[in-house]
Amino acid sequence: MPDNQSTARPSQADDTDQMIDFGYRQVPREDKQALVADVFSSVAPSYDLMNDLMSAGIHRLWKDALMDWMAPRPEQSLVDLAGGTGDIALRFLKRGGGSAHIIDINADMLEAGKKRTDLKAFSGQLEWTVASAESIPLDDNSADRVTIAFGLRNVTDRMAALAQAYRILKPGGRFCCLEFSHISQPQLSALYDIWSFKALPRIGRLVAGDEDAYRYLAESIRQFPDQHKLMEMMAEAGFAQIRYRNLSQGIAAIHSGWKLD
Repeated sequence: MPDNQSTARPSQADDTDQMIDFGYRQVPREDKQALVADVFSSVAPSYDLMNDLMSAGIHRLWKDALMDWMAPRPEQSLVDLAGGTGDIALRFLKRGGGSAHIIDINADMLEAGKKRTDLKAFSGQLEWTVASAESIPLDDNSADRVTIAFGLRNVTDRMAALAQAYRILKPGGRFCCLEFSHISQPQLSALYDIWSFKALPRIGRLVAGDEDAYRYLAESIRQFPDQHKLMEMMAEAGFAQIRYRNLSQGIAAIHSGWKLD
């Protein structure tokens, strides 16, 4: 799982048009947040089970790889954006992190997380807040680490979310984004398309009772910026020492950046 590092060039902000992608559809920018909220309210009760089914459990290895790279320490505080049911926060605390603040725009996802029995042992180290990654209700320079896992592609204004992550980080703090990305191997890409657009929506219908939600999730992955474009966006937001690691041949990738001052 090699590191990839390059000098990221400044880019134009990626979410400036009046219309924006919602999967393969184009919708008015002001409508996307509500549409995404509907998707995750629909799948919240079965979200963790569906993550296992849709990735054959590999998402657990990807999240473990994120923690390996972050190397949490007891003095560190984490803000996990689009934190949903608390999967990243749980791993951070289990690995020795000090505290975790889970922020998600969807109250149903947070409520599902609060019911998790495996999080109860860490209740004194956890906070939960309903808020958008585009407007985080935290002070400047207040977090040691900021993460967003499988959530940035669902944000309407991704540049605003990256800027907010940078704002709340302390100088010397680190931002990590774990997200589905772009496969470089054509044969694997063809198989992945079959899984994403044929099998995944059917599993969504059977398990979550919502085929359309999982069709959207597959489409949103294809619409998300590739590895190098995301590096450019992070550089524009102010991050330095930006790197990424491909996971499973680029099906997912971890991007890391630092706030130096």
